[in-house]
Amino acid sequence: MSSNIVHVSSGVPAGAPAAADKNPFLMALGERVRALRARRGMTRKAVAHTAGVSERHLANLEYGEGNVSVLLLLQVAQSLQSSLAELLGDVTTTSPEWLLIRELLEGRDDATLRKVRVALADMLGTGASGGPRSNCVALIGLRGAGKSTLGQLLADDLGYPFIELSRQIEQFAGCSVSEIQGLYGQNAYRRYERRALEEAIQIYPEAVLATPGGLVSDAATFNLLLAHCTTVWLQADPEDHMNRVRAQGDLRPMAASAEAMEDLKTILAGRSAFYSKAQMRINTSDQPLAETFVLLRQAVRVALGLSV
Repeated sequence: MSSNIVHVSSGVPAGAPAAADKNPFLMALGERVRALRARRGMTRKAVAHTAGVSERHLANLEYGEGNVSVLLLLQVAQSLQSSLAELLGDVTTTSPEWLLIRELLEGRDDATLRKVRVALADMLGTGASGGPRSNCVALIGLRGAGKSTLGQLLADDLGYPFIELSRQIEQFAGCSVSEIQGLYGQNAYRRYERRALEEAIQIYPEAVLATPGGLVSDAATFNLLLAHCTTVWLQADPEDHMNRVRAQGDLRPMAASAEAMEDLKTILAGRSAFYSKAQMRINTSDQPLAETFVLLRQAVRVALGLSV
């Protein structure tokens, strides 16, 4: 598991005016920027650097300070790998058909929207019914959830190969994940991630995949995973995430900031809505490892139609 836990600042800049004095549109815009940044697991400094703006400008944008130029918004959107329309909160106004579809979906609950998404994917030939579903089991969740440990145990039990997608990404790139992100940026990393997943699905009809924690940040890659794999969200308490990463000898999360735990909680909150799209959810903090594996084994075997 090599998805890095990084510092995402959540403090309000000193001297910021009271919320009542701010423009509601600019406040909502700032909230969307912060949410996207948390989902991507990026620091404010990293976004500012990639976008070519100062951290102060980005902080002002995130907290509804003053006005912002269209160019600044475009640069921030590109840094966050999102459309400008997504930042503005109006991606579904680009055509009459978008407007009509939005009206049909407006106010529907999440369960109904999921059914629509699955039906739409099947209609477009990108869903599970568009071809034979593989017996790939994909474990998703933040780093420190137990994907590597439980994934290897599950693979051994099923007689499947165990694939750590981060290792596949590094093989494609010829360097480490941190080097990919540092040298080539998040966009290049996401391309390698998508390629690694596509190849894993094609090569291994039966496998257990441990996925990077940030994979859910890319909608296209996550759709591919949901369509072709039996998905399990390995959920854990923030304290366990942090302690397990430190137990692996990685002290970077704690070295980054005294507020590392709050930052981790922010990232987890930003991604939980996506992780929850998995078919199953196992909380690895609720019981010891052996008992957790029994629950995982039973749930997966039932889902695959295998004897328990």
